[in-house]
Amino acid sequence: MDIELAAITPADVQALRQLALQTFSDAFSGANTSGNMQAYSNEAFSIARLTEELRNPASRFYFVKAGGKPAGYLKVNFAAAQTDLQDPAGLEIERIYVLKEFHGQQVGQALLDKALEIAAAAGAAYVWLGVWEKNLRAIRFYEKNGFAPFGTHLFRLGEDEQTDVLMKRALRNFSDR
Repeated sequence: MDIELAAITPADVQALRQLALQTFSDAFSGANTSGNMQAYSNEAFSIARLTEELRNPASRFYFVKAGGKPAGYLKVNFAAAQTDLQDPAGLEIERIYVLKEFHGQQVGQALLDKALEIAAAAGAAYVWLGVWEKNLRAIRFYEKNGFAPFGTHLFRLGEDEQTDVLMKRALRNFSDR
């Protein structure tokens, strides 16, 4: 399958919102209440919030198309835009979301590879992310790609406090800094 990636700009905010809502629902609606899903989605994927994120120079977004069809997206954060560590030596993968129909077709791998490419080009020492402790499929995917757990943090989904596993993959030796 032909896989293409393209940078997302503020002009793409409507398409990003639609894809974000669908992929988030695909990933988490089966294990969470509709009220918590709706509350989170209304805040995190509002046009205003997404536009603000798209305009942040320390964040980058990419669409992925598979076979010419939208299949998912990526969001990475540098330094102060990061949700937790805010370490200039690291790059955060805040979101890798793929439509359910494209699972198992290398779309997620293409997005992860893009994030690693961005991190390497920026001279990052490591890449890190948070993944819901109950999302075992995603945890296995990241482990297969060299990520290891290093901590946890709380993630609020509506009224529900959930635990994310923080995972990290070194890109170069820290003594190289």
